[in-house]
Amino acid sequence: MHARLPQTLSAAAVMCALAAGGAAAQAPSPPQVSVGALTYLQYVYQLKDTANHLNNFEVTRAYINVNARLSNGVTARITPDVFRTLTGLSFRLKYAFVTYTPTASPLTFKLGQMHTPWLDWEEAVWDYRMQGSMALDRNGYLSASDLGAGVDGKWGPDKVNLQVTAVNGEDFKSSAGDQRKDVMGRVSVRVLDTDDSSRVGGLRLTAYGQYGKPTSGGKRYRWVGMVSYRSKQVTLAGEYASTKDTVTATPLAETNGRVISGFGVYHVPRSRVAVLARVDVVDPNTNVADDRQTRVIGGVSYQLSPNLRLLADWDYVDYQGTPTAAQEATRSQALFQTQFSF
Repeated sequence: MHARLPQTLSAAAVMCALAAGGAAAQAPSPPQVSVGALTYLQYVYQLKDTANHLNNFEVTRAYINVNARLSNGVTARITPDVFRTLTGLSFRLKYAFVTYTPTASPLTFKLGQMHTPWLDWEEAVWDYRMQGSMALDRNGYLSASDLGAGVDGKWGPDKVNLQVTAVNGEDFKSSAGDQRKDVMGRVSVRVLDTDDSSRVGGLRLTAYGQYGKPTSGGKRYRWVGMVSYRSKQVTLAGEYASTKDTVTATPLAETNGRVISGFGVYHVPRSRVAVLARVDVVDPNTNVADDRQTRVIGGVSYQLSPNLRLLADWDYVDYQGTPTAAQEATRSQALFQTQFSF
């Protein structure tokens, strides 16, 4: 019996080693967490404000991005947003969502406070969010983030790019509201390749639709179509948006809006310089005369380093009707803006 003891101990040791090895093989890999920041700074001079010569240095946005890549196709992101108000700096949560991509699947499922389908895409095509928000965002028709669930898809890769979401509909700046929800969807098809292999590169046709009910009741419609061309040297895009809003209190009251936007960027060969221009035409109510606004933006940017971009630009708004005193004072602006990330 004593002669068998060493063999028994040896067998037990081997079994323990195998069990430990199996446990180590089954243990999930540690999460890969990265932390970065994206900040927009600017100096603005109001060219029309000849009485006060108003000018300011501003922090327009500061984002802290925390990204985690977990095991089994799961990722997560949290992005606090620091922004300036009339009383100083304030804080809110811009993104907080988790995603799951099954193995070898073209689909990614998302849950939480996440990108809405249109603005994230349009801003990627334009690539100058540092200048200011896009026309549909600036005029209150769409928001960049909302709370809900959705699915992203890409095939080709990115020859077809799709995003569909169901969200609260009151954007990330507001409370959830009531039981009503908004459904949003975007699909983009690349019909011609260029030397830009990013998800927005090439000649693309993109469509977006939204149907929802605001907290006040009624209906909310958004339809957008875009044709865009993007290479490493040139970006050109034009879009047309139709909006419709109704309210329950007065069923016959209906507001039909229209937004037309076009922009272009030219990267000067063998340099870090780019020239950009954009025109936004916003008609809040097509049944009302003298309410159309036309915004013209033009500027020159310089990529000082991969992490720092500089932009000098002019932002001018033309009002079809007579502008108010406040509109007149701020309608023409000279800006020097920076974007830095790390």
